[in-house]
Parts: sequence; structure tokens; C-alpha cells
Amino acid sequence: MRSAHGFSRRLSICVIFLTLVVSNSALAGGGYFSIGYGHVAKQTAGAVTAVAEDAYAGASNPGKLTAAGNQIEIGAELFNPNRTVERKGATGPGAAYNFADDSRNSFFIIPDFAYAHQLSSDVTVGVTAYANGGLNSEYAGTTGIPGSNGNPAECGTKPGNFFLGCDAAGFDLAQLIIAPTIAWKVAPGHSIGVSPLFAIQRFEAFGLQGLSNLSKYPTKFTNNGHDVALGAGVRVGWYGEMTPWLSLGAAYSSKVYMQEFDKYKGLWAEGSFDIPANYSIGAAVRPNDDWIIALDVQRIEFDEVKALGNSVLNSLPAGEPGIGSASGSAFGWNRNQTNYRLGLTYFASPKLTLRAGYAYGQRAHDNDIEATSFSVLTPNPVQQFTLGLSWKTQTGNELHVGYERFVRETYSGPSAIFPGATESVKPHVNALHVAWTWPL
Repeated sequence: MRSAHGFSRRLSICVIFLTLVVSNSALAGGGYFSIGYGHVAKQTAGAVTAVAEDAYAGASNPGKLTAAGNQIEIGAELFNPNRTVERKGATGPGAAYNFADDSRNSFFIIPDFAYAHQLSSDVTVGVTAYANGGLNSEYAGTTGIPGSNGNPAECGTKPGNFFLGCDAAGFDLAQLIIAPTIAWKVAPGHSIGVSPLFAIQRFEAFGLQGLSNLSKYPTKFTNNGHDVALGAGVRVGWYGEMTPWLSLGAAYSSKVYMQEFDKYKGLWAEGSFDIPANYSIGAAVRPNDDWIIALDVQRIEFDEVKALGNSVLNSLPAGEPGIGSASGSAFGWNRNQTNYRLGLTYFASPKLTLRAGYAYGQRAHDNDIEATSFSVLTPNPVQQFTLGLSWKTQTGNELHVGYERFVRETYSGPSAIFPGATESVKPHVNALHVAWTWPL
């Protein structure tokens, strides 16, 4: 039997780690939803709806928690997003805004945590804490021309930045979700589960003064420091071991309804930023004892959230209705996104497991005007590759290391701010995830 002292020490470490998750969740950045949560998902491009190898069921499919046993896992991801924005073709006074700039926020540490405990042969409980996603960009470049900003009342004679404001321009949005989970075996090989989703958002916008006069609430648009909002939703799931070689899974997460950002009600449509509903189905095939081949299909309802789905053109360039109103401008993610994920697992030896994955998801907008203006702050990856390994120690603990690559893409379209100009953003991401699992 494992010592009470050893369990207490591990639990203390996890409590401290959870505190770090809360305090550092704002470091999430790049894109929006993460490719996955936990070491298995990070290494197999998120193809885990029907794969039950860790305790992160609350972040993917609560039903599979019954197969996790008793364990604690902590992990951290070093996230390296690289983004370049460019404007070309603006004429007249707008020609000064034809320049390119790189986001200077390029390294983030994103922690995660999961715990599972089997109450009986049929009931398992647990908790998952993870950074759902983030939007973080900071562009410090300017025209270099004094007085070229679009809001001299706030900016004085400072040079204008890429968005006609002054000083550095960008967003800092982080979403932390804590998901307590309970799962039941309702029949041999079949389990269902439920995870209430408790969300905390932290947000700041800065350098957007040149557009604040288009807002319904101009003083609650930019440069008001960080604001915090709370919210809640629910995720439910089913997991079935159909045969010794086939398992299936399905999960649904409701929209997570968030409080308004009081300091930024003039920026977000309806003043808030709900987390979109999403759902997935998955299958995992085990052709022999050495391999798992997993396939997931995920759907994210971006266009059901006004702060994401409203068109960029709703308020730009005329300003009616005002940004921040229910029908005001947003990111133009006007298409729900379907993601296809393939994951491979190879049990090379009793100690070594190798994994790889590929994910593809069509963007939530085309290369048109919806890809410009606000949306250059929030580029989404289309193709992602992952690989990694897990190593089991003599004591039964496991070390996990994974690498993710979001393939470089170019999104471009006509500018909604400078008629006749073209804007583009070129993002790519490298990420390294390291985690440790303790069996209990």
C-alpha cells in the first residue's frame, strides 16, 4: 500500500500547481482552442474521444474516466506562436500605414492538471484544470510619423500603430476551465459521464484607440487594464468498449455562458465572450496489442457566439451599429469549424510508448475581408502535426514529452479600414509539452 505521507505530498504538489494554473492562465496564446488537453491528446493531435489512457476526461469525454483508474498528472506546455501582419496598397495619407510587424509575444508557459479516483468498480470521480485557449498578440510597430494616429484626443502626437491607435496594439485573452467529473459504468463496457465546466476569463485590449470612436461605449473599448469574467457550462459524454479491438466515444459541451467584461463592453458584441458549444465523435481501433489507431471528428460552433461570428463589416468602416452592440463588428468567424484528427499510438515496450497525430480544420472564414482588421489578431491554424513519447519508470510513474507544429499559413483579404489596401497575417506555432503521471 502506498504511504499516506507520499499521497499527501503529491496532493500538496497538485494544489500548488492548480494555484499556478489560475495565476498563469493568462499566458495562453495563439489561435483559439488548444489542439488537446493532457499528454495523450497533445501527442495524438487531439484524437482522444474514444481513447482512455489518462485522467483528462473532463476536457474531452467525461464518459471515459471510468477507464483511468487512480492517478494524478501535471503538465506544462512551452508555447511558441509566431505571427506577422502586413498591409499593402493603402494610398494617400493611408500609405503611411503600409508596413509589416511581428507579434513580440512569442513564448508562453501553459500548465494543466488532472486527477482521477475510482470510488468503486462502477463509479469514478476526478477533476481537470486546463487552459481552454487564448488570443494573445502584441504588435509594437508604428508608422514612425508623429501625429499619424487616428485618435489625437487620447494619443496626442504619437505615431499611429497598425490599427490607427498608438503604442503597442493587441489582445490578451485567457480562459481557464475547471471541470470536476463523475462517470458511471451503466452496462458492461459502457460508461457515461458529466463534467460541470467552471470558467474564468481574463482579458485586456490595448492600442486600439483609433477605432474607439466606432464603439457604442468608446471609454470601454481599449486600454482599461485587465478585466475578469466568470462563467459556467457542462460537458457530457459516452464511452463504449464495443469489442476487444474497437472502442467508440461521443461528447458534447454546451456553450459556456460568461459574464460581461465591464471594462470592455464597448469592444465585444453584447459585451461578453462566451465559449462556443462543441461536440465530437471518435473511434479507436486496436489491430493488435501494439497499436491504437484513433480518429476523431469535432465540430465547434464559432458562429453561435456573436463576439466571434459577427462580420467585421457590421461596424467598419461606417461605425453603425456601434462596436459592442449585439450586431456590432467582431472577428467574422462566420462558419462553424469541423476538425478531423488522426492519432497513432505504438507500445514499443512495456516502458516506452510512441505517439503521433495529424489534425485538419477548415478555417472559420475565407481569405476575404473577414480575414483582416480584427481577425489579424486571432489567426487560426489549419494543419497541425504532433509526436511524442511516454516513459514508465521502475516505480510506475510516467514521463511524457510531446511536440506540436501548427503549419505556417497566410490569411489575407481586403482591408476594412483602408479601402483598396490588402492585409494579411502569417502564423505558425511550435509547442513542447512535458508532463508527469503518478499512479495512486
